[in-house]
Amino acid sequence: MTPNPKLASLSLRLALGLMYLAHGATKLFVFTPAGTAKFFSSLGLPGFIGYFAIVAELAASAMLLSGFKSRWAAIALVPLLAGTIVLVHGANGWMFTNPGGGWEYPAFMIAASLSLFFMDDGKRPASA
Repeated sequence: MTPNPKLASLSLRLALGLMYLAHGATKLFVFTPAGTAKFFSSLGLPGFIGYFAIVAELAASAMLLSGFKSRWAAIALVPLLAGTIVLVHGANGWMFTNPGGGWEYPAFMIAASLSLFFMDDGKRPASA
């Protein structure tokens, strides 16, 4: 099979969109907005950042899945993911299977988001 950069970026965009959707939906439906805000407060952050995280993840997932400004949606979530490493997962070690979840998963999501930002989003036709 011939390499297809458009298909590669499309699959990355859709995978990221689904992952961010899962995380935003978990905060919304499982932890609840109030519970998410309380958790963010326990980290020493203003509680409203929890609400922002929910909206950011759900909005970015919609943008990624639809292909609308998807490169910018991916890069916009990098600071949020970096914050999870610094404030939550970094002290738990590398492996995400460690108690409390290590930082391998958010680091991978950062790398994937940066990769999508630096490549084509798989939506536009190839230029002639």
